[in-house]
Amino acid sequence: MLAQTVSASILGVEGVPVRVEVDVAFGLPNLTIVGLAGNAVQEARERVRSAIRNTGYEVPARRITVNLAPADLPKQGTGYDLAIATGILAASGQLRAATSDTALIAELALDGALQPVAGAMALVAAAREAGIASAIVAPGNEAEAASVPGICVYPALTFADAIGHLAGVRPLPAAAPTPLPTWHASGDLPDLADVLGQPLARRALEIALAGSHNLALCGPPGTGKTLFLRCAAALLPPLGDDEALEVSRIYSVAGLLDRRRPLLRNRPIRSPHHTISTQALVGGGPRVRPGEASLAHRGILVLDEALQFRTDALEALRQPLEEGSVSIARVDGAMSLPARFGLLLAFNPCPCGWYGSQRRLCVCEESARRRYAGRLSGPLRDRIDLWVAMEEPRQHVAGIGAAESSSSVAHRIAAAWQRQRDRQCHSNAELTPSTLTEAGGFAASVLRGVERKAQQFGLSPRRAQGMVRVARTIADLEGAGAVLERHVNEALLYRAGVAP
Repeated sequence: MLAQTVSASILGVEGVPVRVEVDVAFGLPNLTIVGLAGNAVQEARERVRSAIRNTGYEVPARRITVNLAPADLPKQGTGYDLAIATGILAASGQLRAATSDTALIAELALDGALQPVAGAMALVAAAREAGIASAIVAPGNEAEAASVPGICVYPALTFADAIGHLAGVRPLPAAAPTPLPTWHASGDLPDLADVLGQPLARRALEIALAGSHNLALCGPPGTGKTLFLRCAAALLPPLGDDEALEVSRIYSVAGLLDRRRPLLRNRPIRSPHHTISTQALVGGGPRVRPGEASLAHRGILVLDEALQFRTDALEALRQPLEEGSVSIARVDGAMSLPARFGLLLAFNPCPCGWYGSQRRLCVCEESARRRYAGRLSGPLRDRIDLWVAMEEPRQHVAGIGAAESSSSVAHRIAAAWQRQRDRQCHSNAELTPSTLTEAGGFAASVLRGVERKAQQFGLSPRRAQGMVRVARTIADLEGAGAVLERHVNEALLYRAGVAP
């Protein structure tokens, strides 16, 4: 006999529906799984046998063939267990019910208990896109799966509960839809009022966060670079509703969601260590998983001590900075991972860190400084919109002067974000050359002035366009509808900030 159930698989950060076909035929007792099944899927044979037996059903002493379709899609993970076990019962006549209109997504323990799996949000969303009206998941995936609109989710404790629901004997209660959480600012973040001096860096950080621009801070130790980067998290507005679902799905696939509160509201801030591999930074691996670049989607990727990172890892960021995604090619196909983030860099001007300092003498040779600075290539520098050479603060203790707090700066940034959303539905960092028109607030005379300045300072076309986008953000922070010459001049100030 032949039976069919429905499950789903992860491809990159998206779910793909999988049709589980089970055939029970005469022959030597055996359970075979085909359809490019990985090691964890092949091990399902033992989990399924034990779960069926310990639930009170029988594993038929026949030749059992399980096909996971589409057969050319690699299958990984343990989320097919419930669908395979249910298909075996249906194909052997032990379950008489419709099994192809409910997605079955769960791992089976040997005693028949349902275990949660990573990526439940993406898996259930894939089932919904395939026209499936309901899904059965483990209790640990209940809140995550119920956040997907348009599909009814039933959490089941055991395999017996799932079978009773499908047979109509013991219907399961549906999970209540998971509401989007309200945003709460983190209370343990440093405040900009704690940073001594550095007015230029303060302004650059505000502009960068207001328009999702890329920022580089260069200066000797003790100038506040790391503290500035830590302050960024308190300055960002919350994720919008659609953005929250999009980012939460990525974290679901990565297995990083809190299963009790599966939806994210704060923008992600990722700060990997400089020893990170290229694969961990941008994603990939034999079983493709999102890297730090994708985990920072719609948020910020912070690279402190950026010149200590591997050169190939830094160069791998060029594509996501340009396109907002990471393309990963494999022999069996290619996939794209979302990675639209703002990049914040901080680094010392030389290997010893004291080049240009008034407090200590630099001991690095000129050639060593050049090699150190060369770890950040020209094409990558071109993609950084704002550069700030940080000077040593003149004050050494707090309480001297009045520094602006994070709350007031965050208020201006939120207002600038709203102006961008109302005007173009995305950040200024995503503006293309075709949108630099009078309708976007760019007068022809201003653009001609930008052309003259670009030629005067020898800016590449990419740098010139970045300067225009920064000028648009400065105007938004000011509440101005049109970009004026003073906005361009301020943007040029950060372009003129020289790298080491």
